[in-house]
Amino acid sequence: MTKSELIERLTDDNDVLSKRESELIVNSIFDSIGQALVDGDRVEIRGFGSFTVREREAREARNPKSGDIVQISAKKAPFFKTGKELRERVNVP
Repeated sequence: MTKSELIERLTDDNDVLSKRESELIVNSIFDSIGQALVDGDRVEIRGFGSFTVREREAREARNPKSGDIVQISAKKAPFFKTGKELRERVNVP
């Protein structure tokens, strides 16, 4: 599902919301999650999952084309861990 499909579904499921209002809601949620991660906070949505930031250490890697060793600097990366309820819903036999 893409962001535009999510907005469309939100509009279809709620007669009182216009497409523009649905877009503002979705953008607001995503912006809030992103800002919380930038601030170093953890975002948990019960039954869905949690978003955190993980730090990756600096390391050496090899360029597969040339074989040269390349230095990769340390960085932070967003990480999503699914909640138990979502995992169970996806794994229904």
